[in-house]
Amino acid sequence: MDRLTAMRVFVSVVDLGSQSAAAEQLQLSRPVVSRYLAELEDWVGARLMQRTTRRLSLTAAGQETLPRCRQLLELAGELHDAVRRPDDAPRGTLRISVSSSFGQAQLIDAVVEYAQRYPAVKVELQMLDRTVDLVEERIDLAIRSCHVLDPNLIARPLALCRSVVCASPAYLKAHGTPLQVEDLALHNCLTHTYFSNADWHFEVEREAVQVAVKGNISCNEAISLQKAAVLGAGIALLPAYLAAPALGSGELVGLLPQAKPRELMLNAVYTSRRHMPATLRSMLDFLVERFADGSPWSLTAQEHLPASSE
Repeated sequence: MDRLTAMRVFVSVVDLGSQSAAAEQLQLSRPVVSRYLAELEDWVGARLMQRTTRRLSLTAAGQETLPRCRQLLELAGELHDAVRRPDDAPRGTLRISVSSSFGQAQLIDAVVEYAQRYPAVKVELQMLDRTVDLVEERIDLAIRSCHVLDPNLIARPLALCRSVVCASPAYLKAHGTPLQVEDLALHNCLTHTYFSNADWHFEVEREAVQVAVKGNISCNEAISLQKAAVLGAGIALLPAYLAAPALGSGELVGLLPQAKPRELMLNAVYTSRRHMPATLRSMLDFLVERFADGSPWSLTAQEHLPASSE
């Protein structure tokens, strides 16, 4: 039995959800796929899948076997590439999950530069404003800004992500400018549904301050919140990397320079595979190098206060 091929068949059947789909992708007949699965089960000594006409599900043995098959296939691929193309650049497909705001504001530029440097790599970007299951959704790399990381994943820090409290000149003219963080409770605040949208956290004179805010617009991604703020809908707490252009043009005004919003670490997150594919390693190294200075998110409200407020 060609065990590597049998493993590849098994992984494809699981990923695609059926033997027919795996047969089509691998350009094998359905009986050949069935034979490879049966031979793999004989070699492992356990049934790997429960197969019916309507659905396919992994047994306990199958759940144990699947990640090991993936690991062996990746290792075999790396060995093959190392022997046949020792000097070649990274190649293959890399699937990356990222929030809409960071993806559009920062990551897409980085991906274009990476693709120009490594044209043999195909990058598939999934811009999703939710936490994805990397294994279930077959994501190689996720870019996340968060307080707590999944202990089952490996995270490589990219930069410290700062935020800024801001509003449009029109909103401030109509409703006044908050002078203390406590004043935010009296304003219409535009909140993000993913983070705690009822409380904003600050550091003021080295002390933690939490302010309960409220408003009539909430959204699960920051780009729409920024647009609402520019249109004068209220006060927003936005990532500095996203708000920087509007702050620079004067469409938004930075507020509360004495208060530092809670900072988040921006991480590149991947599964704890023992043998990392060369393409994934090259992307990680590239992102760390590109975002090393942290300039896209080092802005503070103080840097963008209107001249009249000084």
